[in-house]
Amino acid sequence: MASPMVVPVVDVQSNNFKEMWPAMLLAIKSSSFISLDTELSGLGNRKSLLAESIEDRYKAICHAARTRSILSLGLACFKKLEDKADHTYFVQVYNLTLLCSEEYVIEPQSVQFLVQHGFDFNKQYAQGVPYNKGNDKGGDVHLMNVRNLFVEILRAHKPLVVHNGLVDMVFLYQSFYAHLPEKLGTFTADLSEMFPAGIYDTKYTTEYELRLTASYLEYAFKKCKLDNGRSIQAGGQGSHVFLEFCNYTGNMQSYVDYRPCADGHVGAATDVCIQFSAFGWCPNGSQCPMSHDTDLIIQQDEQTKETKRQKRKRKKKQKGPQEGLDSPPAKQAHLEGSNVAEEEGPNNGAEKNCTSAATEMTVDLPEDGRSDDGGSVTRETLGASTEEGGAVPSEAQAGDPSALAVKAREADAAAKRAEAGTHRAGFDAFMTGYIFSYASSLAAKSEESSPGKWLPGCFNKIYLSGKSVPLHIVKSTFSKSSKAHINKMDIVWGKRLSNNATPKVETMA
Repeated sequence: MASPMVVPVVDVQSNNFKEMWPAMLLAIKSSSFISLDTELSGLGNRKSLLAESIEDRYKAICHAARTRSILSLGLACFKKLEDKADHTYFVQVYNLTLLCSEEYVIEPQSVQFLVQHGFDFNKQYAQGVPYNKGNDKGGDVHLMNVRNLFVEILRAHKPLVVHNGLVDMVFLYQSFYAHLPEKLGTFTADLSEMFPAGIYDTKYTTEYELRLTASYLEYAFKKCKLDNGRSIQAGGQGSHVFLEFCNYTGNMQSYVDYRPCADGHVGAATDVCIQFSAFGWCPNGSQCPMSHDTDLIIQQDEQTKETKRQKRKRKKKQKGPQEGLDSPPAKQAHLEGSNVAEEEGPNNGAEKNCTSAATEMTVDLPEDGRSDDGGSVTRETLGASTEEGGAVPSEAQAGDPSALAVKAREADAAAKRAEAGTHRAGFDAFMTGYIFSYASSLAAKSEESSPGKWLPGCFNKIYLSGKSVPLHIVKSTFSKSSKAHINKMDIVWGKRLSNNATPKVETMA
C-alpha cells in the first residue's frame, strides 16, 4: 500500500517574512495557477450574507471586510511539469500569519472555531505580519510587505483558484488592494482586469462539474484524492494527478509544518453527525457526540449511491426495457443551499450548521439546479459493518454498554484531536488547488477541452449559495472600473513605479 501523502506547509511570520520573500516570489512567478484561502476574524450578520439580492449580499460582505480582518492567508502555487507523465505538479504551500495594524472586530464564534482547529492567537499577535487595509499609504509601494506580495500575484497573470470565494475576494481587495467600490458591478469589473487569466471557484466546480454529494472543502478534497488514487491503482485510461513537493533542509526545516494526508482508511462504523456530513461544520465542535470523520462520511455516501443504483437496476428489470429509459439517474442531492443556517458558521472556509441526529434526514430543496434527486435528498446512516466487512459488535454483545460508549467517545475524540488544525489557510489553499488540478485532469479527457484551457465551464464563475447561477466576473457595458482600481493598476504595471525598483524591507515590529 502506498505511503500517505505528506504536504509541507511553510509558516511565514514577521520573523522570517524577509527570508521567505524570494522563495514566495519565485513560486508565484513560475506557477501554472495559484490557489488562495483566508481565515477571518468574523463575517458579521449571517442573514445579510444570504440576502436574496446579490447587491445586498455584496454590501454586507463589504461591511464585514471593512470592520473585520484577515488573520491568516494561505498560498499554494501549482507548477505543471510538462516533462512528467500526465498531470504532474510541483507544489509549494505557504501559510502567512497576519496582523492588521488597524482596529478590527473579532467575533467570539470565529475565535472558538479557529482555536478548535489549532489556530494560535498568541503567535498571531506576537509574530503576525502587519498590514494596512484600503488604499496604499505613503511608501507602501516601496516596501516588502503583504500588499506587494498581492501585487506580485496580479503581475504573474496566473489563474486564481478559490473555494466558495466571494468572501475571500472581497476581503483580499479591501485588505491588500484598495478601498472597495460601492457597487457589485464595479467590483466585478475591477476583478476581471486584476485577474485576466481568470478566477475559478472550486465550490462551483464541485457542484456543477464534478457533481459530488457534498461540496465543502475537506469532503471535496478527500473524495477527489480517493477517486484519483483508485483510478491510478486500477490502471484507468486518461490523465491522473501526481504531486511533487520541495525537500526542505537546514534552517528551513524549522518553518515547515508537515501535514499527512491519509488514504481514506475508515475504522469501526459509527453514527455520523448528519449536518456535518452535509455542510462540513458543527456548532458543537469537539463536544459533538457524533462522528465528524470525513472518510466515514464519504464511505457512507458511496454505499448509499450504490444502494440506489442497485434499486434502479432492479426496477428497470421489473418494468421492462421500454419503461423509464428517459428518466434521469437519481443521484445524491447537494444539501447546501437548503437552509439559511448553512452559511451561519464562523468562517467562510467551513460550510455550516449541524444536528446531532443519527436518523434519516430529508430536506426539500429549491429548484436551483443543484438537486440531483428530484428536489429532495435522503442521507442515511452507515450500516454496522466495517470497510473490510467485519461485523461491529452491538452493545449487548460487548457486555458493558457504558464502557463501550466511553471507548467510542474516546476514540472519536482522539480522531478529532488528530484532525485539529486541518482548517488552516495554507492547507486549505492546497486542498483547493488539488481539487482544481483533479477537475482539470478530468476535463482534459473530454474532446471538448481546448489545449491550454483550464476549465472553460468554470471560468470567472463564483459560487453563490442558494442561487441557480454563479456570479460572473466580467466587465459589463454598464459598469466602469473604480478610480482606486485604475490608480492601483498604474502601479501594478509600472507606470508610476519603475519595474526595476526594488521594494525596501519593512521593519517588523
